[in-house]
Amino acid sequence: MTDGASTHTQTIFNALRPRLFSIAYRMLGIRADAEDVVQDAWLRWHDAPKEHIVSQEAWLVTVTTRLAIDRLRRAKVDREAYVGWWLPEPLVELDENTPESALEQDNDVSVALMWVLERLSAEERAAFLMRQVFDADYAEIAEVVKKSEPACRQLVHRASVRVQQERPRFDVPKDTHRALLGRFIEAARQGNRADMRALMSDDVQLVSDGGGKVKSFMHILKGAGRVAGVFWTLEHQFPMQVSYKTALVNGEPGVLRYVQGKLESVQSFIVDEERIVAVFVMRNPDKLAAVPQEL
Repeated sequence: MTDGASTHTQTIFNALRPRLFSIAYRMLGIRADAEDVVQDAWLRWHDAPKEHIVSQEAWLVTVTTRLAIDRLRRAKVDREAYVGWWLPEPLVELDENTPESALEQDNDVSVALMWVLERLSAEERAAFLMRQVFDADYAEIAEVVKKSEPACRQLVHRASVRVQQERPRFDVPKDTHRALLGRFIEAARQGNRADMRALMSDDVQLVSDGGGKVKSFMHILKGAGRVAGVFWTLEHQFPMQVSYKTALVNGEPGVLRYVQGKLESVQSFIVDEERIVAVFVMRNPDKLAAVPQEL
């Protein structure tokens, strides 16, 4: 490959890299795994005979998705032995005005969606994401997952039904989300258990991921009293030593919580117009390496 052709090949790939990473992350939920898939796609793209490629973007999307499916199949084995609940590695943005933040806000990559996607097979996950998130047609999906178009329609239908059933979805403006979260943080800082309970739905749920590396709940906590009690207990264990920093967590307002100045967790909240309906607490330190570790 000549230097000019090599540069052109690199330029095309770099322009599509954000989309390829977005696909791989949604499939795998781990930043490093997604980056590995994108790197593998680059190596294949670099060596591919370009004269036979009709659509460069379609070729790269297909290769990336197939690589992600294969990697997810292998990862499923490890995740079956994972200690406790598995949540994705959070994508944290402290500055909401970065290009990455804009991309995440335009495309749903929320922890809530990733939580439900984890319950799908690799093929269902790929088909659902290609259709519902990236608006691919069924011919493209069939090419990627190597199934007939009718079979792909069934994959997308089953996945869509499950996502709708299991994922709380509220169209809440970010300002409303952020304001509610701010009131909750203030109640938590004051150790005001009653105010925290009042800001949660009666059937609120809390899911915690420690991965066996740190303490976390092995079951899903349910109920405003129990969930508020978790926040209240930490404040009383470490009086005046718990701090909260707001950030975008997977494109939505969330919280970084620090205890004694050290990062303790990244938290994502699902809210309706008035109350918190679910809390996802990511504590596995392996998934928090890209987040500021000190306040």
